[in-house]
Amino acid sequence: YFIRNIKMSLCSAAFDEAVCNLDKQDPVYKCVTRVTNEGPTNLPAVLDWGCDMYTATAPLDLTGSTQYFMVVVMGFVAALVSMAVVVIFTKIVLAADEGTERMKKIADTIHAGAKSFLHKEYYYLAIFVLVLFAILCGMLYSSAEVPCGETTEANCNPFIGTPDLSTQGVYTGICFVIGAIMSAAAGYFGMYIATKANVRTTQACSTSMNTGLSVAFKSGAVMGLTVVAFGLLGLSVLFLIFTVSTEDQRLVWQYISGFGFGASSIALFARVGGGIYTKAADVGADLVGKVEAGIPEDDPNNPAVIADNVGDNVGDVAGMGADLFESYVGSIIASATLGYDTYAKQGLSETEYCCIFGVSPATASVNGTYDESIFMTNYALNSVALPFYLSGFGVLCSIIGMKFVTTDADETMDNDVVLGKLLNSIRKGIYIASFLVIGVNAGVCYLVMGNSGQEWNLLGCTYIGLVAGNLIGAFTEYCTAYSEAPTQSIAEKSLTGPATVIIQGLGVGLLSTAFPMFVLVVTVIATNALSGRYGIAISAVSMLSTLGITLATDAYGPVADNAGGIAEMAGDDVDPATRDRTDALDAMGNTTAATGKGFAIGSAALTSIALISAFINAVGLNVVPVDDPVVLGGMLVGATLPFVFAALTMLSVGRAAEAIIVEVRDQFQKHPDLKTPGYVGPEGVPNYTKCIEISTEAALKEMIVPGAMAILFPPALGYLLGALGLVGMLVGSLVGGILLAITMANAGGAWDNAKKYVEKGGLGAGKGKGTDFHDATVVGDTVGDPFKDTSGPALNILVKMMSLISLVLAPSFRLINPTGEAFNADSWWIGLIIFVVAGFPIGWFAYTTAVGQSSLAEEVAGKAADAPAEEAEEASPEVIVDGDAVTQE
Repeated sequence: YFIRNIKMSLCSAAFDEAVCNLDKQDPVYKCVTRVTNEGPTNLPAVLDWGCDMYTATAPLDLTGSTQYFMVVVMGFVAALVSMAVVVIFTKIVLAADEGTERMKKIADTIHAGAKSFLHKEYYYLAIFVLVLFAILCGMLYSSAEVPCGETTEANCNPFIGTPDLSTQGVYTGICFVIGAIMSAAAGYFGMYIATKANVRTTQACSTSMNTGLSVAFKSGAVMGLTVVAFGLLGLSVLFLIFTVSTEDQRLVWQYISGFGFGASSIALFARVGGGIYTKAADVGADLVGKVEAGIPEDDPNNPAVIADNVGDNVGDVAGMGADLFESYVGSIIASATLGYDTYAKQGLSETEYCCIFGVSPATASVNGTYDESIFMTNYALNSVALPFYLSGFGVLCSIIGMKFVTTDADETMDNDVVLGKLLNSIRKGIYIASFLVIGVNAGVCYLVMGNSGQEWNLLGCTYIGLVAGNLIGAFTEYCTAYSEAPTQSIAEKSLTGPATVIIQGLGVGLLSTAFPMFVLVVTVIATNALSGRYGIAISAVSMLSTLGITLATDAYGPVADNAGGIAEMAGDDVDPATRDRTDALDAMGNTTAATGKGFAIGSAALTSIALISAFINAVGLNVVPVDDPVVLGGMLVGATLPFVFAALTMLSVGRAAEAIIVEVRDQFQKHPDLKTPGYVGPEGVPNYTKCIEISTEAALKEMIVPGAMAILFPPALGYLLGALGLVGMLVGSLVGGILLAITMANAGGAWDNAKKYVEKGGLGAGKGKGTDFHDATVVGDTVGDPFKDTSGPALNILVKMMSLISLVLAPSFRLINPTGEAFNADSWWIGLIIFVVAGFPIGWFAYTTAVGQSSLAEEVAGKAADAPAEEAEEASPEVIVDGDAVTQE
């Protein structure tokens, strides 16, 4: 403390002609610390930033202009290794036995349905991407020249140096298109291998549970490694391309933020569209098939059963892959942006500038133009390289961890023992990968940031992020596993009916927000104390560094679920032991899926915080006063958006599910023998294709309004309320969105596994399948389906996407409204127009939702009227109240 104060005194007296002419090795030259009140506001106030960063270099010296490839070399290496392993795993999976002809036919139908949906979805998204590309080119274009000298002009953005605004929109738009293509490709390839692996997993389970686990997990690993490979490859290539064209790294990462925006756009629509598809089919199949008709889950006589299995792949595989692809690239973009902005050390006071460089601040510009190299420390490019090296080595550690995912469980063991052994096999792989990362990160931080005085602080940030991710995942598993008390408490409420099941599940979901939020608060405060906002971003990169294996455990779930469904639908072609093994793998898949959602939400929170910080820098805000009415108003708007978004997606699932319910009831009415166990109808009975078509059309239609709302609100508020109002909105949506996402994901997962617990006989003899207790948990599971698979997962994409959109449009906000004030004369009308454009379809959607329900009721009534008298009762909807069927008009 004493030495630090002496340094402060020296710095206070440093602005002196004699001092300015001192040799750079003089002790006074090295006096500058971050504790001085005159220092740059974008550096952590608690750290001692000496002048060593201008004289020392890291073991990996990136100070030369020819070192750009070394910045991203680890990204290229990890991407190439990942793609090689993907090829190997794909060949292993495709070489596995597909089973009987009946099994192959079922699997081919699921595969064709998933391909059909994604082809249609991507067709419309391609149009959307092209339109948005044109809009970005227009919004970010300007013919004005914006010089940035040592004295900042009104329209100068110190975050991006001297931007060429005539090409900024085109370059950002190109990155946007590339990000969208790579996100869609990762999701599509994950869906492809998942729909090829499901039947092979079923057949593999006829040998042993470990063989089935191996096939299913390798298919999940293909998804995980494809995501990290495409993310690292895309960012590395774009970095080199734009660095060659402009050496201003701030402008390079401004362009590349468009890559993240493209990824988030596809992720949002893939999650929402896929989630609506899968849950509409799931709800329809469960309510009419299991509850009303009394047939087993995945019974081949259920007309919606194939659509249900297709939905697992388009929602939980393609959607989740696109979601975490966005988080992965978003964390790297935020880290590189904040790191360079920090270590380039722009914004020095005159005292600090003179003390460090020994020259007058007037030389900071060349012909009145900003000269970046004068401000740069020796660690500017190293701070950009660090997230690439952490991510790259994390991928290699994940591949090693995958080798340890094996099990000795078999179907003869108790259900809880089997689930425990299977979960331990997954944990073993993840924990081995994590421990390897802990060791590797120490070497990486020294290699890239050694001698800066910050290497061990940053190492601490990586450890905190890694531990936080594992803690959130473990707690999510505790809340949702049927072997744990929270889920069992929900199942026990079935003794008093479905209402208490739903109440208990909501309570568990709401209570489950406390621990993850505590972990996130500790993570943010600790990493900021160690290395500022750059440290927060690095913790997000570290949390996602093992994404290759964590996503593999998540993508494994739908494959195991489909394998169980195929085993049920194949009938006598599959023996009971095989069915028991697929059931066990499915039970673990439900838990790992819930854990993956918790992990995705936690990583989204840290990534969003880093992106918001980057946006604050981009628009030149030094302080965001929370008592400003504009900021408070923005927070209130932001906190409301997740609830509106969740409501829109829930309503969408409800409408789509009603259409499925009508169709399934109609088929049961026309072919009552479908309710008879073991019945095999003629060709085309049941009509699976009709339910697939209904789910596809409904999902594509219903995803438009929620997606449009997420895209239009940030620019609308940014132009109307200025940068301060937009920051408030981003913070409000972050807090509200993360809490709501945790609640919905954990409540839905717990409801799902409460049903599994009853099915496994957890409540005792006479209280399993086919009883009122089971029906009560099915109702809870049905309510939880859109919670955990549609609205909840989409919320973390909403939060990240709005942050990325804001960062992409930051130059436009700064150019049109330099002061960031609300209702700026040059920009408020733009925001108002966007609000009108966004508000009209949302209002119309709410109106047509009510009208659509009335039309559906009329359709059901019409079907009942047209049916023969003895079948009219079956055609009308029923409500189960205390065991009695009550006809609803």
